[in-house]
Amino acid sequence: MEFFKLARTNFLFLLLTFLFTACSVLDPYVDRKRDAGAPEDKLYVGRSKKDAPSICYNLLTTDYETVKKLADDECLKYKTGTHAVPVNQEAFSCRLLLPARINFKCEK
Repeated sequence: MEFFKLARTNFLFLLLTFLFTACSVLDPYVDRKRDAGAPEDKLYVGRSKKDAPSICYNLLTTDYETVKKLADDECLKYKTGTHAVPVNQEAFSCRLLLPARINFKCEK
């Protein structure tokens, strides 16, 4: 019986830890990876480019305004435009908990 009490306590601890850390896993992000040691013009790999940001997000937990603001910030950061315009959307192309990707294009 002592084993089951200990197992239940450990399970509850792991469950609570997962629930508290899972909130940050659902934040949208720019789909871009850094390729260390690459030349400056090929430093980043992934779908997102300086003039065409791609944002991975969860349709159930993130609203469109948050995704649009993230894309607008990328356009302003690299000075490739003043705002982002959506081009297309893809399903099941990012991480498991963030399955949707929306591709933008920077415009002035």
